[in-house]
Amino acid sequence: MVRKPLSELKPGQVGVIVEIVGGSPRFRRRILDMGLVKGTRVKVVRAAPLKDPIELQTSGYDLTLRRDEAKNIIVEVVE
Repeated sequence: MVRKPLSELKPGQVGVIVEIVGGSPRFRRRILDMGLVKGTRVKVVRAAPLKDPIELQTSGYDLTLRRDEAKNIIVEVVE
């Protein structure tokens, strides 16, 4: 499988979180509190017109992340 930052997925693509890299402890805690943990399946729903933020669908709910935050979340792309 292909690994890439969540920020590089296009609308409609699905990935499984394999790692969270970089970021401050506060950022990491926030990401974990949102349920974005290793093994979580996420789908990119859409991106704002200027590509930031991106809307994700995961575990039965929608959330948005800025691209600079999403680049710290590494996923395996599900074909």
